[in-house]
Amino acid sequence: MTIDHSQKRSVSLIGDSDAMRAVRDVARRVAVGGAKVLITGESGVGKDVLARYIHQHSIRESRPLVTVNCAAIPETLLESELFGHVKGSFTGAYRDKIGRFQLAHRGTMFLDEIGETSLRMQALLLRFLESGEIYPVGSDTVSATVDVRVIAATNRELDSLVTSGQFREDLLYRVKVVHLHMPPLRDHLEDLPGLIEHMVQRMGRPVRFTENAIAYLQSYHWPGNVRELQNVMEQVSWISGVDIIDASVLRQSVRLAGQQPVDRERSRHVADALYEALKDGHLTFWGDIHTRFLQRDMTRDDLRELVKRGLEHANGNYRAMLPLFGINAKDYKRFLNFLAAHDCALDFRRFRCSHETASADV
Repeated sequence: MTIDHSQKRSVSLIGDSDAMRAVRDVARRVAVGGAKVLITGESGVGKDVLARYIHQHSIRESRPLVTVNCAAIPETLLESELFGHVKGSFTGAYRDKIGRFQLAHRGTMFLDEIGETSLRMQALLLRFLESGEIYPVGSDTVSATVDVRVIAATNRELDSLVTSGQFREDLLYRVKVVHLHMPPLRDHLEDLPGLIEHMVQRMGRPVRFTENAIAYLQSYHWPGNVRELQNVMEQVSWISGVDIIDASVLRQSVRLAGQQPVDRERSRHVADALYEALKDGHLTFWGDIHTRFLQRDMTRDDLRELVKRGLEHANGNYRAMLPLFGINAKDYKRFLNFLAAHDCALDFRRFRCSHETASADV
């Protein structure tokens, strides 16, 4: 969760491509009103930047912009973070606490990864969006009525989640008054030189990329989008040791994900260590694995290998994996949704078959 009170740091939507000009033009028109906005796009495209851009061009720009990543906070704590709680409402509630919606009064609330919320949390959000009334955890009465503009974001297909019963249709109508889609970087690679220049200026290291280097970077498909580009810029700027970056320097200094073999042996070692730590209770899935993955300290291959370990030990039963990973039973659907959203849900059937075959052989 972040609260941005700074009005000096200007936010820019870099790019002169048709795609980025269209996003920028609509964002400016939307900003002057008070309509709720839903921002969609792949992970790493800059949905948070677009939310800040809208806030800074709105009449609320002198008020706080409060950001909450719904996927990074356990459900048991998310309600308290958003709506606050009263003293004694749960273990550890030693005093009354004001929620983030109340802190964002007359400002903007950015709900990132809203597609990861549970149906119960969706019902609470819907009630708030309809009335603006705050019901703290542990209280049945309204503690405040606030004026907040809500901008939500997700990398998931909410329409599909509605069809499968995982997202409330009425909440979708509430948050999707205006829909803005941030395109993936591969769809506007002509903006890459401008993005590189902007990133280099922010890093403060005087480096220059040659035309060959730009062409090399434009030949890559950027699965991690702008966030991956930022990582590459930091790597090459500080590791290369030269001020003029050519394609040859990039090839030597930067290992782009789509241009290298997957290091499966490393992922297996990582998964083994993490699985043992989970099983021994030294780590928890939501407190440690989930956070590391969102912060890109783990790759998708690492997570898939970890899920594979769990399914092997649970005879292909996802529900039986929960105690192995330190996951509460009520978070079962959230766990499955998280794996599906990041393409890390493995076919459980092959693990059941292998187990049964091994048992028969014995």
